[in-house]
Amino acid sequence: MRDSSDIAIVGAGAAGLSLAWRLLDRPPGAGTPDVVLVDAPPGPLRPAERTWCYWEAGTGVYDPLLTARWGRLRVRAPDGTGPARDLGELRYKMLRSGAFERGLEPRLAGLRRIEGVVENIADGPEGAALTYRTADGAVRTLRARWVHDSRPPVAPPPARVTLLQHFRGWFVHCERPVFDPGTVELMDFRTPQPHHGLSFGYVLPTSRHEALVEYTEFSRARLPEGAYDEALRHYTNRVLALGPFRVKGTEQGAIPMSDGRYDRRPGRHVFRIGVAGGALRPSTGYAFAAIQRQTRAVADAVHAGRTPVPPPAHPARALAMDSVLLRALDTGRIDGPAFFTRLFHHVPATRLLRFLDGTTGPAEEFSIGLRTPVLTMLRTAAELPLLARRGRPDLEENP
Repeated sequence: MRDSSDIAIVGAGAAGLSLAWRLLDRPPGAGTPDVVLVDAPPGPLRPAERTWCYWEAGTGVYDPLLTARWGRLRVRAPDGTGPARDLGELRYKMLRSGAFERGLEPRLAGLRRIEGVVENIADGPEGAALTYRTADGAVRTLRARWVHDSRPPVAPPPARVTLLQHFRGWFVHCERPVFDPGTVELMDFRTPQPHHGLSFGYVLPTSRHEALVEYTEFSRARLPEGAYDEALRHYTNRVLALGPFRVKGTEQGAIPMSDGRYDRRPGRHVFRIGVAGGALRPSTGYAFAAIQRQTRAVADAVHAGRTPVPPPAHPARALAMDSVLLRALDTGRIDGPAFFTRLFHHVPATRLLRFLDGTTGPAEEFSIGLRTPVLTMLRTAAELPLLARRGRPDLEENP
């Protein structure tokens, strides 16, 4: 086995696999780099299957792999009101990680893979040395000109404010046709609200009888394990009134939402991509679309012979506004359900989704800002520079 390559990618999640196939999908006239993908052996270090959601206009490269897509979404107030909003040319899309991995296999034909747990990445004058341990305990070294590390950090970087988006979902099959397969329930605030933060239901219907139904909280800490199922029972039975159903599968996670600064270049020849490279949008927990933009830019740089530094995943202006929102929620200065329902009531859904993708201009963002508690948000923005950045080692990434 060769012990060197042009590019080593660490981790075979959304970011690692996306970068690998984009590097191999070279444009005419560009050379094909020697790429090796290093991933942990099957076992506890590999994440369970996950659901990724994102929105885009028209047909995307992953459309054949989707579980479902929708043209409408709804945000419900605590009293249940809230019309379904049309997304125009946009589509809200649901992709399962297993389908993503299987669908990319033909595009990754010929990719060199190594199974091993990476223990160290050492930057050097001409490249980097990656030390990994194989399943049989052998320690080996791989040298590469560039290393792109997609492993999520053990804890988010120090931040002025950090909330946790934690959730549990059931994949349900109902006896009655109770779901609208054309509409996503993005935020349903008919859930009991916690003393700190906010909670909501999230429903991704895949047919009249089936859906992924989640209970989600934005708060400072996880709930006791049994509390998630208790909240889901309340939501499915008393709020949605689904009637008889069976649970076909579960999904659970916890995502830090912070204004920490992610270091995308910890060494001259070492880079971080994906969640490790700041692809997670702090105010929402969405990352998949930003991962695609970031890995596309890295691959373009490699094919053009440039240094493949991952670009910022989100505009600085958008991250600044996210900091204000997170701080306002954390202090309790704004009522979360009222804040989000007001935004979706007064602002077209397509504009809000473009805002969350960082593609709106200053004038559009100003108009969105006018639909928020302006004085409260200004007060919060003024105090942010005075806050110290602190670490939260108890929080783990779960993209």
